[in-house]
Amino acid sequence: MKRFAVVGHLAVTSGTFSLNDLPGSGGRMDVLCRCINSSFFLSHDLRRDVECFLILCGEPGPEKTVLFRGAEVRYLSPDERSSAALIKKALSIPCGDEFRESTPGVYVRRGGLARLLGEISFAVLDEAGEDIRTAPALPESCILSDHHNFTPEEQALMADYARYSVGPRSLHADHTITVLLNEMDRRES
Repeated sequence: MKRFAVVGHLAVTSGTFSLNDLPGSGGRMDVLCRCINSSFFLSHDLRRDVECFLILCGEPGPEKTVLFRGAEVRYLSPDERSSAALIKKALSIPCGDEFRESTPGVYVRRGGLARLLGEISFAVLDEAGEDIRTAPALPESCILSDHHNFTPEEQALMADYARYSVGPRSLHADHTITVLLNEMDRRES
């Protein structure tokens, strides 16, 4: 199973955002929606062996985590609005400490980065990490940040984690996922 976790520093934690204004009312929810699309979509198919965790850290709080499972997800189309509608529905249902399914393959719970890091061993995708093209093995679970850098507190939580880079330049989060999946596909074929 391949896993991606994306920290959305401004992403709202309620379903009150507008599908017509994902960058503004959603707290850059558009960035997270592009990460969902990059994690799952192939030409005329979906990656069934992927899970994507969105860690929403914005207002009104508390932090929430939305999980998409490729093997189960339904109603997902390759556009930001479709992903956003599924996230909005997930955030509209009451949630607790355990994942609760909102639509097939989409789950939500309270809790953020610290909790997820305690459950799954991740590698950090970072420009200063080991190049994925020369790394002997690639991580199956990776964490990355949205359009903001990780905060000092987040960095401290991941201080001892392995770090990998997809190249010498800083890329958008969704592009980073695409490049890493491409390298994984090449090694698997």
